[in-house]
Amino acid sequence: MGLNASLYTGIGLETAEPLSWSNVALAASLLGVNVVISSMLRLKLETQIIVAGVRCFVQLSLLGLILKRVFATQSAVLVFGMAGVLGGLAALEVSEWTAKRTIKGMFWITFTAIFGSAISVGLVGSMFAMNFDPPYSASKFIPTMGMLFGNTMVGVSLGMDSVLVSVDTRRDLVESMLCYGASRWEAVWPIAVDAARTAMVPSITSMGITGLISIPGMMSGQILGGADVMDAARYQQVIVFMISASVALGVVFSVIAVSFLVIDSQPQLRPERIINKATQPSVKSMRTPMARSCSSIVRLKAWKSASVDSR
Repeated sequence: MGLNASLYTGIGLETAEPLSWSNVALAASLLGVNVVISSMLRLKLETQIIVAGVRCFVQLSLLGLILKRVFATQSAVLVFGMAGVLGGLAALEVSEWTAKRTIKGMFWITFTAIFGSAISVGLVGSMFAMNFDPPYSASKFIPTMGMLFGNTMVGVSLGMDSVLVSVDTRRDLVESMLCYGASRWEAVWPIAVDAARTAMVPSITSMGITGLISIPGMMSGQILGGADVMDAARYQQVIVFMISASVALGVVFSVIAVSFLVIDSQPQLRPERIINKATQPSVKSMRTPMARSCSSIVRLKAWKSASVDSR
């Protein structure tokens, strides 16, 4: 059985009865375990668990209804439009709904990073690695893009949050570098490197343990759907490598873009651009550009004066 022939061998299981809503309800009742544990340990996560469960049910139900119609067509406009919607929702999730720190323009940075990297890797992988014909075949391309979006979203979120945290924790170091004449890129480099490393490690770790400690969900689904085991394994390998590439591209773009927002072209550190949803902006972070500029000039003059006196 060829790879393409076995990718999506039926939506339902071939060896079991189709699942009904009662099966879903039974599985959903298992969330009671989470609620009980949260209540006993006073984690205060009960509401979040229930809301997440309801969101999962509603979102997947709507997605199933929409995809059923999209899969019936081979229109490139509908396929890429659906991919754009998924990418936009992923960007909203990262930049607005779950982010503890944001910055002006963060949605567009996130969308460009997630959608741009995933669509590029997805098209190349679909054409050359998975031999989809056409490469935007709805029933194959959209699920592939969904996996790329989901994993790239996590990496981009980690990378951008790491940059914004570093601006707070390493502010003095960055300002000192700028005072001593560091260029914008030289000041950004240490922050960007640490953020990129933090964001890429999870996908690399996941790639390393795939097939040894965990059986990937897509591979398990294909096997349950009747696909050949080795075909499912090869398909999963292709997907994992595509995910790793997509995460790397998205992380690099988003980390550099956000870093260049918090360190402008002057170059000056601009912490007041960061919006911390958890706390109110501190007095220090609300300094005006003029105040920061004057502070930097004073320190630079003091350093030059000390250098001259030492001679």
